[in-house]
Amino acid sequence: MFSTSRMKLTLLAMVFGCGFAHAAARPAPAPAPGTIAAEQIRHIATYFPGRMAGSPGELIAAEYLNQYFAKLGYESDLRGFDTRYIYSSKDGKQSWHNVHATSVIAARTGEVPQQIIVMAHFDTYLPQSDADSDHNLGGLTLQGVDDNASGVGVMLELAEQLSKVKTHYSLRFVALSAEETGAQGAEDYVQRLSPEEKKNTLLVVNLDSLIVGDKLYFKSGKNTSAAVTKLTRDRAVKLAQRYGIAAESYAGKDCCSGMQALDDAHIPLLMVSATNYALGKKDGAQQRAVSAHFPQGASRHQGQLDNLQYLDRVLPGRIDKRAKESVKILLPLIEELAKPTQ
Repeated sequence: MFSTSRMKLTLLAMVFGCGFAHAAARPAPAPAPGTIAAEQIRHIATYFPGRMAGSPGELIAAEYLNQYFAKLGYESDLRGFDTRYIYSSKDGKQSWHNVHATSVIAARTGEVPQQIIVMAHFDTYLPQSDADSDHNLGGLTLQGVDDNASGVGVMLELAEQLSKVKTHYSLRFVALSAEETGAQGAEDYVQRLSPEEKKNTLLVVNLDSLIVGDKLYFKSGKNTSAAVTKLTRDRAVKLAQRYGIAAESYAGKDCCSGMQALDDAHIPLLMVSATNYALGKKDGAQQRAVSAHFPQGASRHQGQLDNLQYLDRVLPGRIDKRAKESVKILLPLIEELAKPTQ
């Protein structure tokens, strides 16, 4: 027979055991906004440095993204295409270098064929001259945290969160390559769109370089209508203000860097990046004030700057902060635009 003390211990074990079992059965709480994005930014930068168009690193990264989208339930495919760029040597000679690049396209069909696209390039800078190599621009060691693991990480969190939402409009997520060789990934994407697909594309949200710049900026394409601009660019800024996030709209001449092919095709655009248009030539190329940490006021293409160790040291907490801010603005915005169904 059990003693009184043993019986109490047995009952306590049963109570705590049931409690633990009940706790284990509960679904895990949803991660805070930006958590997935920050994890993916770090993962991509760490495991896929040197993601230059046509390189083994690019292909491995593309396969990772393809599998990630597929696990979320999207129909995802790799899209290879041939392109080329001019390489300039020290002796002044120029020659064409051929590249076979690979983009990733994931889609989920909504109730209607009209679609909203979230886009980000995942390739890193490919040295295009001996001078580039001499100045350590691009190459196999460039992690490309800001440019553009940041955009891809945010895109992946948006894809994961939106995979749980049934929407009226179709959704597509596009990870472009060959952006750093003259935005050829975007050109290839547009060239393969049928007239009907172009017509059915309601909006492309492009994410690029979200970490180093002083604040987030939202820009519309030159050929994006005022009505769409109000629903997208202006709405994004209002959401940022609601959450106390430093963000502005921009309507200057520097409209469509990297996205010119889409703007020329009159596809509505919302471009998101972090920079500071109040500096330099006001073209967005200077992301922040010149300093000892950023001698050119930017980190793009510079392997010694655009890496996790450096950015975590000179901009502590920035990666997590910008991942959170970007998702807090863009997730509700895209949900509104995609019109969730009951």
